[in-house]
Amino acid sequence: MSTDILDKPNATQKATSKDTIQTINPSTGKPLDRYKMMTDQEASDAVQATHNAFLEWKTFPLEKRAAFIQKIGKSLAKHKEQLVKLMTEEMGKLISQGEQEVDLCVGICEYTAQNGPKALQDEKRTLPQGGKGVITYSPLGVIYGIQPWNFPTYQVMRYTIANLMAGNGVLLKHAENVTGSALLIEKIISEAGLPENIFTVLRISHNQSDAIIENDLVRGVTLTGSGAAGKVVGEKAGKALKKTVLELGSNDAYLVLDDADVDTAVEWSIKGRIYNNGETCVAAKRFVVTEKVYDEFKQKFVAGMEKIKFGDPTDDTVDIGPMARKDLREKLHDQVQESIANGAEVLCGGNLPKGEGYFYPATVLGNVKPGQPAYDDELFGPVASLIKAKDNEDAMRIANDSRFGLGGGIFSKDEKAAFELAKNHFDTGMVFINSFGLAQPNMPFGGVKASGYGREHGGFGIKEFVNEKAIMSLDS
Repeated sequence: MSTDILDKPNATQKATSKDTIQTINPSTGKPLDRYKMMTDQEASDAVQATHNAFLEWKTFPLEKRAAFIQKIGKSLAKHKEQLVKLMTEEMGKLISQGEQEVDLCVGICEYTAQNGPKALQDEKRTLPQGGKGVITYSPLGVIYGIQPWNFPTYQVMRYTIANLMAGNGVLLKHAENVTGSALLIEKIISEAGLPENIFTVLRISHNQSDAIIENDLVRGVTLTGSGAAGKVVGEKAGKALKKTVLELGSNDAYLVLDDADVDTAVEWSIKGRIYNNGETCVAAKRFVVTEKVYDEFKQKFVAGMEKIKFGDPTDDTVDIGPMARKDLREKLHDQVQESIANGAEVLCGGNLPKGEGYFYPATVLGNVKPGQPAYDDELFGPVASLIKAKDNEDAMRIANDSRFGLGGGIFSKDEKAAFELAKNHFDTGMVFINSFGLAQPNMPFGGVKASGYGREHGGFGIKEFVNEKAIMSLDS
């Protein structure tokens, strides 16, 4: 795949070392590949090379950039099978969901190619005192992305395509456990024929990453990750006067109101909790159900979650694969145990399976209250928190009783009222009505409060890292 890949390791080698990255198959716990880390000088040289490529790329007309974006989409489609297989090997994603992920990325390329040039066109103004003004959306330079493992392709394409369309150069520090996917994406973009080094993968440590943020050639930083990581990166970038976009975690609440169709609510709630093995920032996590329908929802929801089958993600009869890493499974189980110790009850699941791989069963916790991780924190895995509300108003209160604000959902037969509730009262960046969804290329994606700031998709991401330049002439 790359000259940076080393010989395959044996099972006795350590997962990481100071100069290599080793990927591990979470379905088996066995090593996959090792990759050479960059030296400080190599990382610095990579930034310079991407900057040099940017100086060429920024001169391309918008329509020409769009044509290259289309080529990236075609290159993604060409390598779809290879990329899906690798994502499954590296982080345990179901094959079918990996296919959906790549298809979404192709769609992002198509949408951006079609709509990007219009979004970035110059805007003319008539000045109040006479004369004329023009607003241009000029590229900033090199944008540095720090991305997680849960959607190895989508997380990258989400910010990369927007910034390439804007005329920026792009650096990527991907999560170490999906290094192979990162390098394959680099190959896919390279095959589309863009200037060499306009997209560059950095195989670097956290300390080296700090130096990249501080590098004068880096003009912006975008991170998708935990709240703790967001605070660190936001602080470091702020000290260096670099703009940031932060898409962080959440414990999204899905409200089942008095007039909800319970069967519909159960169906979408299960899908929303287990999709991508439950490892999704915008997943349905807290299920806030009014007293009127609580017992019926609880009975059907728990019965449905009990039927969820975990196992080999290449098996199309399996509903969820493994968690991506051993430490992630351990953290999730600790959160479940702490919630139980503080009064939560296990309605199904909650046990650590024996055998190979980092599997965790679909789990439902009841009697969830403040002071428990299941209520207060993000449980990044297939664990659902079931919460009873007195009525619709109380359900909305509980939903907003969170430091997070990424997404959420409302189940109600009165769709108009649900839209009004979402618009006027739900304190999140996204709300789904009578369904569960992920990203849409033509809709903004992002959150509020501890879930971060800034937006991606829908034309918004294209303008996050541009210079809105005002050019004025007072001549009549």
